[in-house]
Amino acid sequence: MIDLRSDTVTRPTEGMRKAMYEAEVGDDVFGEDPSVNKLQATVAALLGKEAALFVPSGLMGNQLALHALTRPGDEVLVEQSSHIFNHESGAAGALAHVVLHPLQGRDGLLSARQVANAIRPGNYWEARTRLLSLENTLNAAGGVLYPLPTLHALTGIARERGLACHLDGARLWNASAATGIAEKDYAAPFDTVTVCLSKGLGAPVGSVFAASAALVKHAHRVRKMLGGGMRQAGILAAAGLYALRHHRQDLAEDHVKARRLAAGLRAAQGIQVPVPQTNIVMFELLNQQAGPFLESLRAAGVAMVPFGPRTVRATMHRDVSIADIDRAIAAVSRVMAPAGSIVP
Repeated sequence: MIDLRSDTVTRPTEGMRKAMYEAEVGDDVFGEDPSVNKLQATVAALLGKEAALFVPSGLMGNQLALHALTRPGDEVLVEQSSHIFNHESGAAGALAHVVLHPLQGRDGLLSARQVANAIRPGNYWEARTRLLSLENTLNAAGGVLYPLPTLHALTGIARERGLACHLDGARLWNASAATGIAEKDYAAPFDTVTVCLSKGLGAPVGSVFAASAALVKHAHRVRKMLGGGMRQAGILAAAGLYALRHHRQDLAEDHVKARRLAAGLRAAQGIQVPVPQTNIVMFELLNQQAGPFLESLRAAGVAMVPFGPRTVRATMHRDVSIADIDRAIAAVSRVMAPAGSIVP
């Protein structure tokens, strides 16, 4: 099976498994796991923040930001296709007790005018607009990048109006690989940042929350409340450290695979697909529903996921090759071919 459902489906490499086996460990709840401490210091430095905290998932990292930067009843501005709004099981309301205010961006990107107009004036009967949360790259928009000047404009408006700023940087590594802009430059305008180790980097588990030392101290307590205290977590942290050292430089190859897949899909009948910016290919089926298409495609040995009634997402990762992408293109062509036609 050529699995393009997500970049979370990767398996640890032999080098990563060896690093996990040899990891020096301690009790991280006591702050005594040297591998976890090293991972946190490494990511904090990469993001230009004072401190960082290893967490089991990106969802938990985003929730730590909400807890650190808001109070119950506050409002958080988000783009309507964002992960924090659509794919976190309602955790913002259930756990942080905040209201998410979704704004419709253009191709997932918000404008400074939108943000300025959405900030409430402060009447006592309204929720208090307290936080702007952005996502880079934008998963549901097809791995679209936020231009750095746009991020500065959006966070600048937020700051002027007294808002804090959070960056869901689950695939921030991909943004940096695509543009050459350092992760710390993308992270600089934000109070808090979450980055994922188990997506493009290929680690089996984990994300990292980064912020000021004071905010990380607060988040550490919240992580415990949410059940995120992991004892000898150095085994997992070692995988993240290995990925940062050895896999970051490979991310650009996933972007090449995405462009190759998109070009192949464009040649098939009944598909509309934009040029991908990073490792995600989002395409529209013009003449059929996503469900039957994906069932037929899976029977042909390729797995993708629906992102709407006619929208399909394919995500490139280190466990698929260019040859796999070519086989996936051929499978799509066979599935999309009119009955009775011959597809080589």
